[in-house]
Amino acid sequence: MESNFAVSYDKPFSSASQHPAGAVRRPAAGLPGPGIGLAVCLAVAAMISVQTGVSLAVPVIHDYGALSTSSLRLCWAALALWLFVRPPLHRYGAAQWRAALILGAAMAVMSLAFFLAIERLPQHLTVALEFCGPLAVAALGARGWRALAWPLLAAIGIGLLVQGDTHLPGGTDAVGIAFALLAAVGWGVYIVMMKRIGPAFPGLQGLAVSLAAAALLSLPFAVAETGSARFPWEQLLFTAGLAVLVPLVPYILEITALRRMPAAMFGVLMSVEPAVGAIAGWLFLGQGMGIGQMLGTSLVVAASVGVVRAGR
Repeated sequence: MESNFAVSYDKPFSSASQHPAGAVRRPAAGLPGPGIGLAVCLAVAAMISVQTGVSLAVPVIHDYGALSTSSLRLCWAALALWLFVRPPLHRYGAAQWRAALILGAAMAVMSLAFFLAIERLPQHLTVALEFCGPLAVAALGARGWRALAWPLLAAIGIGLLVQGDTHLPGGTDAVGIAFALLAAVGWGVYIVMMKRIGPAFPGLQGLAVSLAAAALLSLPFAVAETGSARFPWEQLLFTAGLAVLVPLVPYILEITALRRMPAAMFGVLMSVEPAVGAIAGWLFLGQGMGIGQMLGTSLVVAASVGVVRAGR
């Protein structure tokens, strides 16, 4: 993704000009047209698919482990995209391989760290913390000192979320927060590398190679967690379904939406994703929020919208 949050924003499970899962997103957009209403519906559906996939992953994580669940999801998504794209590996140069491997490493870090965080933290807090990655990239690309107010507003919102969860039984898991922030770093690197890899590969070839690299890099962690490369068939089945929800379906929905609406409008829409994550956590996982946490989520969303507009 790029410095302009509207065109470059993406997550561990979504897609950009060449998106994977938890992970990328935001290709070039078309001009607004008569299908703008449909485009908005598709963008909202993509967010719902991503956050629903995150919520449904939580029970699988608790049953089988965060690292193996995350890695298998990447493997299924990589396999599906590889069969569809069939990248000609022998034609790539050193610069292309370097960019694809760096992006793949960022994807692996983003996905593994996010799943380790969601294992320990409520979904609303995990998504808000991870959102610091694209928010920071967008803020750095914005013009003027006033743009610094938006990251500050997001920090206040996250502080309210952390404070609210501290009062819950067990308190807030510091290790979970660290993993969520590591996922944010991975997401930030992913955004920067997506801008570079887009022009370096035709079509979705760069995404296919990077996603395959992410899957291969994550596999040793999965094997170390389970102690074997033979995963339960139930976990294989569940993770195949998760790979459809994140990122395959969101990728298709986002690509279609961006052909019908401006990238700036798309970026603003995606800025409400922390709120969608909070709603999904409440609906599927019973993770309620107090008044302070609702306010914190609203501040994160407001900061995201503000930084998008500042970077336009």
